[in-house]
Amino acid sequence: MKRRTLLSAPAIVGLASLLPALRARAQAKPNRARWRVRGSEGADAIAFLGPLSGTQLYLDFYAADAAAFSPRLPAVVRDDVARLWNEATKDGFGLLGPNLQVLFSADGNDATLDTLLTALRSRRTAILPSYRASSYWSDADWAWFERAAPRIEAILVGLRDAGFAAFRKERIGDLERRIAEVGRALAGFDVISWQEKLTGRRFDPEIQIVLLQFAKPHGIKVQGQTFLQSADYDTATTVRIAAHEMLHPPVPMDGPAATAALAAFERDPLVMRIVRDHDPRWGYTTLEGLVNEDLVQALDQLISEALGVARNPADRWRKADDGMHVVAAGLYGLLRQDRWVEQGGSIERWLAGAVRDGRLAPAAFHPVAARVLERPVDALWPVVAAKPSS
Repeated sequence: MKRRTLLSAPAIVGLASLLPALRARAQAKPNRARWRVRGSEGADAIAFLGPLSGTQLYLDFYAADAAAFSPRLPAVVRDDVARLWNEATKDGFGLLGPNLQVLFSADGNDATLDTLLTALRSRRTAILPSYRASSYWSDADWAWFERAAPRIEAILVGLRDAGFAAFRKERIGDLERRIAEVGRALAGFDVISWQEKLTGRRFDPEIQIVLLQFAKPHGIKVQGQTFLQSADYDTATTVRIAAHEMLHPPVPMDGPAATAALAAFERDPLVMRIVRDHDPRWGYTTLEGLVNEDLVQALDQLISEALGVARNPADRWRKADDGMHVVAAGLYGLLRQDRWVEQGGSIERWLAGAVRDGRLAPAAFHPVAARVLERPVDALWPVVAAKPSS
C-alpha cells in the first residue's frame, strides 16, 4: 500500500515545448474520466488503527489524535490494536490497515462502523465473494483474516462505543463542502485516456475518490477503481494517486513479458540488493512486488507530466522510500527515450521488447537510471548522506 531536471537541460526544454501540444490534442477529445468523490466513516476507522497501533509512520501525522482518543478505549482493546498490527506484519498479512481496507471495500461495507461490523459478522457472504473475485485474492490472507476476525470485531466495537464517529466528524470538519470542491477541481483531468494510451488497455471511466481524515501517508487503491486518500490533499496529489493506483498491475505479472523481465532483473545484483536490503516498512519486499510498483511509477510519471501535475522525476525517486525505486527511474528513462507519451501502445509488448533487446541488463539499464536520478552509475543505491564538513 501499502511516492526536476531529467536527462539534461535540453530534454527539459523539449518536454516543456511538447506538453502544450499534447494537452491541446487531449482536450480536443471527449473527457473519458468520470470522478466520484465521497467520504467513509468505516474506512476512516480502519485508517485510524495505524495511529492507535503506535506505529511511528502514522504518529508522524496523527500523534495528537491518537493521544486524545486512546484513553477512551478499554485497555484490552487499546493493547490489542498494537499486537494485531505487529502480528499482521510478522505473519505476512502486511500492513493491517491498508489490507483491511481492501477486504471491506466492496458493496458499501465501509459506510460506517456499524456496516463494517455487519459485514465482518457475515464475512463469508458480505466480503468473501467480491474479495475472491478481485485481483487482491490471497488464500493465506483470507485465512489470517478469518483467524483475526473476533479480535477485529472487538476493536471495531471498542471504536464505536468510544465515540469514534463523533471524534472523526469533529476532526474532519465540513466534509461535504470539501467533497464538492474536490469534485469540481478534478473534472478536467482525463486520467483515463492517458492510462489507456500508455498501457494499451481499456479502463472503466469512473474513478471513485474516498476522502478520509486519517489516511496519511497512504494513497490506497482498494477493489475496483476506488482510492482512499487524505481529505486535505491538493488536486495534483489526487490526480497523481489516481494515475498511479489504477495501473496496478501494469502487466499480467504471471505473463510472459513480466516473467522475462523478472528473470532479467533477478540477474542484476543491484536490483536484488535493493529487494533484499531496503527498509521493509516501505513494502515491496519481493522482486515481483518491486517491479510491479516501479513500472507503475514510471508510467504514472509520464501521465502526470502530460496532465501538468508531475513532480520532478529526479527529486521524486531520490527522496521517496530511501531512494529505492531505481528500477522506476530506469524504466521511465527508457520510455522517455522511446517517446512513449507520444507513441503509446501495449506496455506489455514494450516490456517484452526491452527484455529481448537487452535494455534491462545492468550495463544498459544502470546508465539510464543514473541519468534520470542524477547520480553516478556506481552510486545508485543506497543513498549515502554527505558528511558535514568540519
